[in-house]
Amino acid sequence: MTKIVNSKEELIDIDDEAQNANQQIGYAWEEEYKRSWDVLQEDEDGGLKHTVEHLQNRKRKRLERDTSIIKRGIIRHMFLIIDLSEAMLEKDLRPSRLDLTLSYAEQFILEFFDQNPISQLGVIVSKSGVAEKLMGLTGNPMDNINVLKKRNIDTDGEPSLQNAHVPAHGSREILIIMGSLTSCDPGDINETIDNLVTENIRVSIVGLAAEVQICKIMCKKTKGTYGVVLNEAHFKDLLFEIIPPPPVSIVKSKSELVVMGFPRGVTESVPSFCACHSKPVSGGYLCARCNSKICDLPTDCPICELTLVSSPHLARSYHHLFPVANFEEVPWSSALTTHCFSCQMPFPTQPQVMKGRSSNITSIDSSGRYNCPKCKKHFCIECDTFIHEVIHNCPGCLSSSENSI
Repeated sequence: MTKIVNSKEELIDIDDEAQNANQQIGYAWEEEYKRSWDVLQEDEDGGLKHTVEHLQNRKRKRLERDTSIIKRGIIRHMFLIIDLSEAMLEKDLRPSRLDLTLSYAEQFILEFFDQNPISQLGVIVSKSGVAEKLMGLTGNPMDNINVLKKRNIDTDGEPSLQNAHVPAHGSREILIIMGSLTSCDPGDINETIDNLVTENIRVSIVGLAAEVQICKIMCKKTKGTYGVVLNEAHFKDLLFEIIPPPPVSIVKSKSELVVMGFPRGVTESVPSFCACHSKPVSGGYLCARCNSKICDLPTDCPICELTLVSSPHLARSYHHLFPVANFEEVPWSSALTTHCFSCQMPFPTQPQVMKGRSSNITSIDSSGRYNCPKCKKHFCIECDTFIHEVIHNCPGCLSSSENSI
């Protein structure tokens, strides 16, 4: 009997990545308590180097995406719809579904405008079968964040998928964070889905409880994404996957010219009223068409409705059309460089145990080098993450193009 048990134990295959990810396997409500300190595992020298490398590798895998050059819409209009039903008070996500959702919503708004600076976003909440628009479409992230902080966010009743879409006002994208398993709709939800398809509005839903069939159908028909969170980290991953602009549909593939203005920045000794908030401010921008004063960019002029942007905003939106290629991990057999091309930090040296064992070199340890497939320069994992997450340009490719000129 003992031998049979041992043989079964030997056949058990444990997923290392799931075990290291906060020791959490399955959905969040399946665990009794969290032992967050178990993530930190010391190596033979008593350091945490391998743990840090594992966390960085997991982050690097999340950044890897399709880098093929396809047509994307960089001017986006999105409404963020937050479920404020009683189901959001559940504590399967710490500290609660509502608190975690509001925290991630603020991070999502900041990252959304950082990656999509010439886009606009609004906030809608749904509870007691009705929808309330907290903030209309705006190009200022702080307007959305302040309304989430200042308004008294309380939960009540059930959400409504149907009513939540009514105040969208021409939005081309809708993101719903839904914690309830039910929806209180006054009419036929299928007609609403057909209207969304007709108006080419893409709907993406992040579910906090379990998979709901009507949500799955809605996202599938509108070409959106639908995911159910497993834990807190997975919740953030699903939310941030929507930040890159989606490909343009065939119906919208026709190119259109957009009239934009580049306003002039001013600083006045005597404050004057702005056209956007009707408050006295000393600094701001003057509309290129009507000379109205506005506070921040990008935005639409409240007087002449001209889209106002700056050249850095357009440049930051450009990287979605031509993304940086995913870097490839360099095996020890090709690890000939000694320093990172970008930060000039030294690379780890090959362990003594591995010297002379060419057959198992690639499977023992990572060389800590990542190769750009275009310029063939080697970068460390920190620079690899920074290049793909922040600057969106390869220093090696830029230096090669400058030298050729």
